[in-house]
Amino acid sequence: MADSLPMSEVLVLNEVAQVGLARFPAARYRIVKEAKSPDVILVRSYDLHGHAFGGNLKAVGRAGAGVNNIPVAELSKRGLPVFNAPGANANAVKELVIAGMLMAARNLGPALQFVSELDAGEQEGLDKRIESGKKAFAGIELPGHTLGVIGLGKIGSLVADAAIRLGMQVLGCDPEITVDAAWSLPAQVRRAASIDEVLKASNFVSLHVPLVDKTRHLVNERNIGHLPAGAILLNFSRDGIVEEAAVRKGLASGRLKAYVTDFPSAGLLGQAGVIALPHLGASTREAEDNCAVMVVDQLVDYIENGTVRNAVNFPDASLARESPYRLAIANANAPDMLAQISHAMGSRGINIHNMLNKSRREMAYTLVDVDSPVPEQALEELRRITGVLAVRYLAPTS
Repeated sequence: MADSLPMSEVLVLNEVAQVGLARFPAARYRIVKEAKSPDVILVRSYDLHGHAFGGNLKAVGRAGAGVNNIPVAELSKRGLPVFNAPGANANAVKELVIAGMLMAARNLGPALQFVSELDAGEQEGLDKRIESGKKAFAGIELPGHTLGVIGLGKIGSLVADAAIRLGMQVLGCDPEITVDAAWSLPAQVRRAASIDEVLKASNFVSLHVPLVDKTRHLVNERNIGHLPAGAILLNFSRDGIVEEAAVRKGLASGRLKAYVTDFPSAGLLGQAGVIALPHLGASTREAEDNCAVMVVDQLVDYIENGTVRNAVNFPDASLARESPYRLAIANANAPDMLAQISHAMGSRGINIHNMLNKSRREMAYTLVDVDSPVPEQALEELRRITGVLAVRYLAPTS
């Protein structure tokens, strides 16, 4: 059977690595920078809040991990998945976390500033100023100290492993750790029952959780006091995870020696003890390539086969094709939905060859392979079922 998939328009709103864009099959996808109603939107940092989404939209992809720039709830109501690339930039972030730990432990920021402010002169005089000034920048070594890792996903696990290899003890906490993440976690990581337990026992604390309502100000004025004196806090997750007032108070009291963050803010710029980087976590060529490849592959598999992998608002769903005729249905996770879907097809003489139904909180997703073509009237009947959010009929492929 000839390939009858329609051409899909992909709106790309940021510079995305060409190695990723090249994975859209040219015969079936047209990449554009402007479009009123594309089939796919692909972004990195572009803010889609307030964006007018057209009626043809089928999916949104983020070439990175965080999706704060995407109105996920709005898209979920329309039955549209939002894909991201978790773990694709994990090594880049891990390396920056280790760099941040070393910068803070060895006082490299103030030391670099000290040297940059030295006046050029005779080498002998310069040597004397360096020798007398370097005492102010004496630091500590990492081995033997404890790193607390809050959030044990791909990045947190890599940070934990790197710290162990550097001779540190690692204490981890993640109440929502997945089975896959637990398997990848180094055996030497001690598990803590709470965030407070991590803070009380750690000389360094690194945060690796998404920014959601329950993680906003996860580190705050109440619990930052649990840290040992002179602790170093690292935030390469999101700025809202840490309460700025707590950081200022912790630095003033000496509870914090340093706060290392990838998210500069007006409230902390120029504050002694703050090491702020310009959001460099995923800014490597390798990470940008990995993110682009990962999210494009997921988008193509969804558009062509209905497969869902790494959608932040949909359950993972994969069903090997056993028929050329497939339906992909996004619906509310409510009772009797499968029965209504099955009845709508059975009443029109459409035999279900295979079916997969998965759910994730309030969202459910159903893949249905059938033995014959599905007429438009049947699709409209499915769309009229209360709770059905979106129905796609996937054209046969060769």
